[in-house]
Amino acid sequence: MSDETSTVTEPESPDAAHRKEPGSGSFFRELPFLVLIAFVLALLIKAFLVQAFYIPSGSMQKTLELRDRVLVNKLVYRFRDIHRGEIVVFNGLDNFTPETQIPPPSNGLQRVLRSISGAVGVGAPNERDFIKRVIGIPGDRVACCTDGHVTVQRPGGAPVALEEPYVFEDDQQVFCQAGSGADKCPTGAPGVLVPKGRLWVMGDHRGASADSRTHIGDDNHGTVPIDKVIGRAFVIVWPVGRSTVLHVPDTFDTSALGTAAGVGAGATPFALGLLAAFPVRGFGRRLRRRRR
Repeated sequence: MSDETSTVTEPESPDAAHRKEPGSGSFFRELPFLVLIAFVLALLIKAFLVQAFYIPSGSMQKTLELRDRVLVNKLVYRFRDIHRGEIVVFNGLDNFTPETQIPPPSNGLQRVLRSISGAVGVGAPNERDFIKRVIGIPGDRVACCTDGHVTVQRPGGAPVALEEPYVFEDDQQVFCQAGSGADKCPTGAPGVLVPKGRLWVMGDHRGASADSRTHIGDDNHGTVPIDKVIGRAFVIVWPVGRSTVLHVPDTFDTSALGTAAGVGAGATPFALGLLAAFPVRGFGRRLRRRRR
């Protein structure tokens, strides 16, 4: 009889094999799910919180340059009113004439990519979205020019001349309630009355902006419906060298007009969606582990 003792290795049960921690390859297997979650979250963030917008024209120079990308806070105006001096993005369909022509995609692949990038808020702009600075809010009377300055008058107050250091190539276009031009708007003529629920907006590049002044002859005297405002542009995120917060100028921080608004916060929809997708992925793995 041999004294040698053989060692018997029991076969590993299927349950034990399943209990093994997944290797590094699991990340790549779950990557499509991760991207899907990030995409869905990005859609939700874009719909309700923050959206990225591309600047297609020079109408806001030098504050915003051509091809800059800004983030727009879509939630802030659900909690407070729009303030003078803020830069807003709004839908100008049926109100404003497009300032730039966006060429359509040349092939099917480009159409698909534009649709996807646009869905998460990082694609090319469309012709109906405009970005301008709010100069007049409901009840204001806005006119130009007093000593070369735009004036804003609150109900019961005197016209306040705006010192606007951010303005580029000011054309000092004359306008008032009666229309445009010095013949219609002599010194002291009443300014355009901004109706309830509407805004008077102007570009910072006054000589190249098709803003409220351009549409002063229409039924609403060039004003924009507040319910068409998408949100407030609060930061430039691209190019990196131009990244900056878009503060309300001190021009509007005066007792005669009211104080300026604060600055919102946020991040790009897809980036937030991607960050949120990682905790979702980790939660899913823990849940599967508990079930096993």
